[in-house]
Amino acid sequence: MFEETLLIVGLMSVVFMVIRAYVRGAKCKSKVKLHGKTVIVTGSNVGIGRATAVDLARRGARVILACRSPVRGEVAVALVKRESGSQNVAFMQLDLASLKSVRSFAETFLKTEKRLDILINNAGICIQGTTEDGFGLMFGVNHLGHFLLTNLLLDRLKECAPSRIVTLSSVMHKYGNLDFDTLRTHKEFGVGKTCGSIFWIYAHSKLCNILFTHELAKRLQGTNVTCYSLHPGAVNSDFTRNLSKMTRRLIKPITTLFFKDVEAGAQTSVYCAVEEGIESLSGRYFSNCAVQKVKPKAQDDAVAKKLWEVSETLSGLS
Repeated sequence: MFEETLLIVGLMSVVFMVIRAYVRGAKCKSKVKLHGKTVIVTGSNVGIGRATAVDLARRGARVILACRSPVRGEVAVALVKRESGSQNVAFMQLDLASLKSVRSFAETFLKTEKRLDILINNAGICIQGTTEDGFGLMFGVNHLGHFLLTNLLLDRLKECAPSRIVTLSSVMHKYGNLDFDTLRTHKEFGVGKTCGSIFWIYAHSKLCNILFTHELAKRLQGTNVTCYSLHPGAVNSDFTRNLSKMTRRLIKPITTLFFKDVEAGAQTSVYCAVEEGIESLSGRYFSNCAVQKVKPKAQDDAVAKKLWEVSETLSGLS
């Protein structure tokens, strides 16, 4: 009986290790160093963003943690410094739910920092609400705030070329659709407060990320600035913080066994930021450190162009 128990435990351990190895996915193998380079990572006080910041700081980059909360941001700076062994890490306040804050961040950054080599649009949320400017929170934070930020920093990225822009999307973009009439009426690509509604609105915002990158790549041709969107994988991170305590308890066994940890979740972000030889893939979508095919709606030139033009108007760029 004891031997049978040991055998069962052993087999379960092997199965667990196999599942974990599969779940972790591909690892960025690049040894590229980033000494003398400056990187911005939005939403980098927790989760994938902080893990990405640690990796890039280890490579020698000056890393700016662009986060909403000064308290959590400064705590994150101390953690990134300790985990990376680099002291060249700083916090700058950025609230993507406020276009005024985005403009203030860009103005301060451009005055105080001479370089920008890599911009990682990492921050993302999956909750209902309204931004300071009256937009749906997911549209405002996941897309519009990053759209404005990227455009305000583009000249500096061009000056420091070759440079890169990396925007985190999600496999959930497959379920997104952009209804511009709904956006015009509700300042969001969807309405409703049910779990299903929240899921669809999040998916719409993630489709925006891919279409933004698709159009951005066209506008950056000839500049030596490249851009990429990506799915980090299902990650056991702080992303579930807005769920109820009961829901978090219920899904914990699933997230523990089948979701990546934050270090594994950061690998494709790091890959798109540093991997050599992917410049010709500018505008493409990545997952597991490899380029992926997307559905026609995620590479629709007309919709991408319209999203860009509408975003210019809504963000005050035109």
